[in-house]
Amino acid sequence: MSASALRRVCLVLLAMLLVLGTSSAPTRADELFAHVVRPGDTLASIAQRYYGDPRRESVLVTENGLTTQGGSAIVVGMRLHIPWVRYHTVAAGETWQQLADRYYGDARRAFVIMESNRVTSEQPAEGAELLIPYPLRHITGQGDSVTRVARLYYADSVAGTRRLRRFNGIRGSRLTRGQVVLVPLPDLLLSEEGRRLVEESTGTAPSDGAQRERQADIEQQLPVLREHIRRGRFTEAVVLGAGLLGAASVTSAQALSIHRELGTAYVALDRTDLAVAAFLAALELQPDLELDGLRTSPTVMRALAAARERRAAAAAAAAGQPTAGAPDGGASAPSDAGSP
Repeated sequence: MSASALRRVCLVLLAMLLVLGTSSAPTRADELFAHVVRPGDTLASIAQRYYGDPRRESVLVTENGLTTQGGSAIVVGMRLHIPWVRYHTVAAGETWQQLADRYYGDARRAFVIMESNRVTSEQPAEGAELLIPYPLRHITGQGDSVTRVARLYYADSVAGTRRLRRFNGIRGSRLTRGQVVLVPLPDLLLSEEGRRLVEESTGTAPSDGAQRERQADIEQQLPVLREHIRRGRFTEAVVLGAGLLGAASVTSAQALSIHRELGTAYVALDRTDLAVAAFLAALELQPDLELDGLRTSPTVMRALAAARERRAAAAAAAAGQPTAGAPDGGASAPSDAGSP
């Protein structure tokens, strides 16, 4: 390895220590994975193998502090870190800011997770699998600018420039030589061959985001479910809704939407008992659930009210308190809950 390449490796390692020292992000399994260079390997062939794209050699160069100038950047036996995106399943109560602080050490970087998952909700849905862009550490060279760095890693350099400025808190365009610029890469995905090689080496298959894809499919089916309700196709709505709820990857927000639609469908099918059960499940997910009284039929509103009363009665019974209207502590269901 040349002296300039060695200096660059040192800079990268120092930058990693500085960034990790200010971050609360846990150690990642993929941070320990390395490819051992074999005879005939080139950066382009390694990038092709792990990412399915030889142009990703620029990522390997940056990640490992290499240089493509002045001779070969790699030698047989060298260990190269192979980075890739990771996936996170949202736990109850987690916020975008907490996720950004966990993975990037700064809550203000939450926007990049939201953009990469194409969501605008105030908080992430419990159970949602989110793609976490990989934060590549780029060490700037002489004459580097934000735009120049963006062109190295993003197809859309204009949007990439805006993202880099915001993510790194950069105001101007020029960068100081040796400055650390974190480059969030949402499309740094392993190819099938890459996943196989990692699994063979570590014994563990890296996540491929399959759950995230299934949740995206469910999201696409929700408008179909609503259209069934709007057009009076209630049997079709029940079949579709029940099938969606049977998916193990459904998020809490998706389940809430499905239960609400099923409540309406069951009322229309004269199954008030099932409608109340559906609304009860919805209330467990969102206790302050309300329906539009102007657009919702009275029978549906009564089913929701019955579910709310049943939930309150169950809570009172659990607390050992008598239920309103039932002095002996028993729960009383409204007699007209399912009437038209």
